[in-house]
Amino acid sequence: MDDYESVLLVKSEVFVYKIPPRSTNRGYRAADWNLGDPDWTGRMRLVNRKNECIVKLEDKTTGELFAKCPIDKYPGVAIESVTDSSRYFVLRIQDEGGRAAFIGIGFGDRSDSFDLNVALQDHFKWVKKEEEAEKEKEEGKPSLDLGFKDGQTIKINMKITKKEGQEGINRPKPKGGSAGLGLLPPPPGGVKLAPPPGAAGTSPPSATSNLDILGDLSDAPSSPASLPGAASNTGESWGDFASAAIRPPPPSNPPSGGSGSGWVTF
Repeated sequence: MDDYESVLLVKSEVFVYKIPPRSTNRGYRAADWNLGDPDWTGRMRLVNRKNECIVKLEDKTTGELFAKCPIDKYPGVAIESVTDSSRYFVLRIQDEGGRAAFIGIGFGDRSDSFDLNVALQDHFKWVKKEEEAEKEKEEGKPSLDLGFKDGQTIKINMKITKKEGQEGINRPKPKGGSAGLGLLPPPPGGVKLAPPPGAAGTSPPSATSNLDILGDLSDAPSSPASLPGAASNTGESWGDFASAAIRPPPPSNPPSGGSGSGWVTF
């Protein structure tokens, strides 16, 4: 299990350059390298073994190891970015005897260098969390437990309000088949109101009703404006009644010399 390796990143093509010694502390510049003529071309694998991150440069076909670069932290001395490009890095490679040398590597695509940056950052974030968890375990700090204990319950108070347009959905319907429009029920016995005079479909008044009306007109005032229905109704019977009501009454005594035949003629 000590030799088990976890592969973090694989890039099928990487270029290796011999770089001159750094003359100043400003950093490395890829423009000082012979970028058009790399000294070696192969593949790169980023692996993790026993909490150790290693960049391995291997042959594309055989997988033979060309060089390896152990990385203890990032950013750090083991791997550095150049100052004039994001596609090139400087690696500190080591052999089995512990000897170290600095070489330059580069990628043809900018996305490959971006993937290398992200993989290194994620790895060392994971290492930091593991170290913090191990430290807390050694100090005996209790871990945060958010689970329910035996017999522990919680109470949730949910206040549900009716939405607009849902009021009255569960109200009981009124009896009698009414839709609840606010109308009063008809009175007992089914009493019907008489239609107004002159309404369509009504029968003409009978002779008995005419006599009753004449009797009522005899006691009414002689002014036609005070008669009910005189101005609004236009039937013939009502017209005769109105003219009879305004006719002056006959004199109480017959004219002198008359035999009263005038009364018979009237």
